[in-house]
Amino acid sequence: MFNKILKLFFIGVFVMGLADIAEANVIKKWDKVFEKSDNVIVKKVKFNNRFGITLVGDLYIPKAMKPNEKLPAIAISGPFGAVKEQASGLYAQTLAQHGFITLAFDPSFTGESKGEPRNVASPDINTEDFSAAVDFLSNYKNVDSDKIGILGICGFGGFALNAAAIDTRIKATVTSTMYDMTRVSAYGYNDSMDKNERFELKKQLNNQRTIDFKEKKYAKASGLPEKLTGKEPQFVADYWGYYKTQRGFHSRSINSNGNWNLTSSLSLINQPILNYADEIDTPVLMIHGKNAHSRYFSEDAYKKLKGENKELLIIEDANHVDLYDNLEKIPFDKIEAFFSKNLK
Repeated sequence: MFNKILKLFFIGVFVMGLADIAEANVIKKWDKVFEKSDNVIVKKVKFNNRFGITLVGDLYIPKAMKPNEKLPAIAISGPFGAVKEQASGLYAQTLAQHGFITLAFDPSFTGESKGEPRNVASPDINTEDFSAAVDFLSNYKNVDSDKIGILGICGFGGFALNAAAIDTRIKATVTSTMYDMTRVSAYGYNDSMDKNERFELKKQLNNQRTIDFKEKKYAKASGLPEKLTGKEPQFVADYWGYYKTQRGFHSRSINSNGNWNLTSSLSLINQPILNYADEIDTPVLMIHGKNAHSRYFSEDAYKKLKGENKELLIIEDANHVDLYDNLEKIPFDKIEAFFSKNLK
């Protein structure tokens, strides 16, 4: 009996101490693409997802928080191909200034997070990454585990919705300038790819798998050009203006300084997300720019959502990338009010 009590005691101590063990020192060298706030403390943290991959995140804590206070928390990731030092960190810091504990994290296989091979995307693993962030926040000493939300930007807006459909611990979800990466991979932009074109794409990608295995290295997908020619679609120029310039460039970002693994798109083609979006019974706020090439992703996903606690907010005169970092167009007051209302 004594051994059983002792065992339960140590289990309890372990669970309560998880966050402390995962928490590193306060970040002293600022490596973000946005200015540091004096009202927020930022700590580097590590935690594992269900696949055993170690994720690395930046934990943003309001400096005014009291030692034993428990606050609502928000896990944040995206855009697709970005790192936590870019848009997700900006969102995290801004919301921390509004009184939330926030966690901006690098998804599996990218940035400072672990996982081999590098620069791989997966609808299953990237959805799990959000739940792993909820695992961490649920055990963090200053977080109220009943008041946890998530926020996904660009492709991680889609994964955030997918996580909200499976993870009942998530009490509120925000998506910003959302992409459904599985839809665009399988059907192309504006659903322009038919099944015959998709079959040819799958043939090419699977032939590449054979070559990758033989050569013991992974072919890279094409990325943003190093220089613009002026002939690119406007949305490519918009991406370039963020990722390839001082505005948003970061050396660890795939979109700034790397390439996706070419064959990782196979799972995105074959495993669509959002099949159970109509079962999300918690509040959802979806935000998109009126001039964004990607607006149809949010509009169509919103149509799948049920209930009265769902909202689609279209921002006038905003394109896809404006909602990465344009403080005049990102509706932070609206986001703060949404989370304050629904994480209480």
